[in-house]
Amino acid sequence: MEKLKELSIKDSVIRIIKGDLTESDADAIVNAANSFLKHGGGVAGAIVRKGGSIIQEESDRIGFCPVGSAVITSGGKLKARYVIHTVGPRWGEGDEENKLRSAIKSTLSLAEEKGLKSISMPAISAGIFGFPKDKCAEIITEEITKFINTKETTIKEINIFLIDDEIIGYFKQELEKYNRR
Repeated sequence: MEKLKELSIKDSVIRIIKGDLTESDADAIVNAANSFLKHGGGVAGAIVRKGGSIIQEESDRIGFCPVGSAVITSGGKLKARYVIHTVGPRWGEGDEENKLRSAIKSTLSLAEEKGLKSISMPAISAGIFGFPKDKCAEIITEEITKFINTKETTIKEINIFLIDDEIIGYFKQELEKYNRR
């Protein structure tokens, strides 16, 4: 796990971390889920493999989560106590930017509703869902900073876990924009 960049806003911090999301010890990690909450591959599969079948079992009880929304389960055997499952858009389905904004807002609102102080998330929709990486970094950073700036929040630490060097570069650029303000 390597901390690459950090941005402080009010009394919260946003960090870009190169590493394995499933190793995060934040209060919750965020899963880039599909609407049926079937966690077979990608980040979702890794979360269930490491956290145990309880995560899939709890997801099955929830059953469905619309695009742009978020739900929460326990973290099973993960270091994180919870997993927030958010459904980002697939590129090409229409209105993708607003759906991604909604997914990020839903995630942050759910974390705050639970009184969480720290969350760690991947680049929602930028993997197998095909969302352009540069636009993904811009929207996620924008929504997080907007959330922190417009209200008092329990969330003091938001870690963005990435492994792909290309998207790390885009997120670094986005944090730089806010550092210059």
